[in-house]
Amino acid sequence: MQDSSTEEKILNAAIRVFQKKGMAGSRMQEIADEAKINKAMLHYYFRNKQRLFEAVFAQAFSKLAPQLNLIFNAEEAIFVKIKKFTSSYIDFILKNPYLPSFVIQELNNNPEFVTSFVSNQGRPNPKSFFEQVEKEIKMGKIQKINPKQLLMNILSQCLFPFIAEVMVKALMQISDKEFTQLMEERKTLISDQIIRSIKA
Repeated sequence: MQDSSTEEKILNAAIRVFQKKGMAGSRMQEIADEAKINKAMLHYYFRNKQRLFEAVFAQAFSKLAPQLNLIFNAEEAIFVKIKKFTSSYIDFILKNPYLPSFVIQELNNNPEFVTSFVSNQGRPNPKSFFEQVEKEIKMGKIQKINPKQLLMNILSQCLFPFIAEVMVKALMQISDKEFTQLMEERKTLISDQIIRSIKA
C-alpha cells in the first residue's frame, strides 16, 4: 500500500525540481534525490515522469479551480470580481511558475489529458460571471462587450508574461526578483486597466 505522506513528499520534491529545470530538463533521479528516497520507490509511486507531471498538475489545478469558482459565483459587483480574479490568478502562478509552460507543452503533446481537466465537473465555470456581465451591460453599468472576450482579455494579460518569461526578462534585462515585482504590480494594474476600459 502506498503511503500518502511519502506521495506528498514526492510531489513537493517534484515541484521544486520542475521549478528549477522545467519539465524537459528534470530527471526522475533528481526528484528521488530531492525527496530523499531511492529511484525504485519513486517509480513505485509514479511509473514515469509523465505520470508524475500529471499528478503535480492535478494537485495544482485542484487548488486553483475552487478559488476561481468562489470568485465567479460570489454575490459581488463585477469590478470587485475582476480585481479578485487577477490577484488570485497571478498569485497562483507565482506560487506555481512551472505550470504555464507545462500546460502549453501538454496541450501539444497530450491534449486529451489537459482537456479532461478543463472539462470535468470541478473545473472553473465562468457561466455566472458571463451572466452577470450581460446583466450589468443591460443596466448601463458597463459598456457593451462580449463576456467571453472580457474574460479572455483578463486571462491573456495575466498569463502571457509567465509564458514568455524568458523573453520578457531578456528583452527588459531584468532579474528574477524584478520580474516577480512586476508580476505583483500586475495584480492591480491589469484589473484597473480592464475596469477603466469597460466602465460606462
